[in-house]
Amino acid sequence: MVTGAGSGIGRALALELAKRGARALAISDIDEESVSRTAAILESSGGVEVHAAKLDVGDRAEFASYATTVAERFGIVHQLYNNAGIADSDPIEWFDYERYERILGINLWGVIHGTKEFLPHLIASGDGHLVNVSSINGIMAQRELSGYCASKFAVRGFTESVALDMQAEGHPVRVTVVHPGGVRTEIANSALEWAKKSGLPVTAEHEERNRVYNEKLLKMDPDRAAQIIVGGVESDRPRILIGNDARFLDALVRVAPRSWPKVIRRIERRYE
Repeated sequence: MVTGAGSGIGRALALELAKRGARALAISDIDEESVSRTAAILESSGGVEVHAAKLDVGDRAEFASYATTVAERFGIVHQLYNNAGIADSDPIEWFDYERYERILGINLWGVIHGTKEFLPHLIASGDGHLVNVSSINGIMAQRELSGYCASKFAVRGFTESVALDMQAEGHPVRVTVVHPGGVRTEIANSALEWAKKSGLPVTAEHEERNRVYNEKLLKMDPDRAAQIIVGGVESDRPRILIGNDARFLDALVRVAPRSWPKVIRRIERRYE
């Protein structure tokens, strides 16, 4: 089961899983049209049964109903990829409570809902794997991303704690947290578009930052990211870093815990 499968890493994950022999895929997205397009691509290749649905991962009751539907249709669930997520950026003084609730509702509660609702099925499969997608911002904070970083650090901590629970209780479920670096997805564009539709002030600085992210930072093809993730799952890796940027920043934070913010600020100035 893959959330956020309408585009980006989620769609690429669904396609990669099908290539590697998945017999059935349950895919979901808040955008019903986009997830239907993913389903059509999967079905055109043949060999895999697909269940596509619109799903708001932040809605607990909706996720519970969805999990029941998927379990009833397929009878068993071996792997869950909690991938759906959004971005939103502004200094904290401009970031109101509603925006925090929105980003935490999708990025964090979406992961919690998926884990809670599907974990019994993963355990019952006898060979389950839970995969939760965090971010490099689950390792390293950045300015104007307090909501996003809060959600992604929380996903990391939640996932690592669940892994310890599975080990201590002897459940047949492996657990992986994923930290993508700059992957070429629509997450930055979607955040800017949502801000415009919501009537938030979108300045020339916001537009320029979005351009820089798309042209200079979000470089890795989603298909390559999906290959790395699924390969890591096949190798039972508990932690997957995607991209040289993610590996560099992870090492930087570990090696220079006091000085890394200055290094990051110098790097950021190159793109201003």
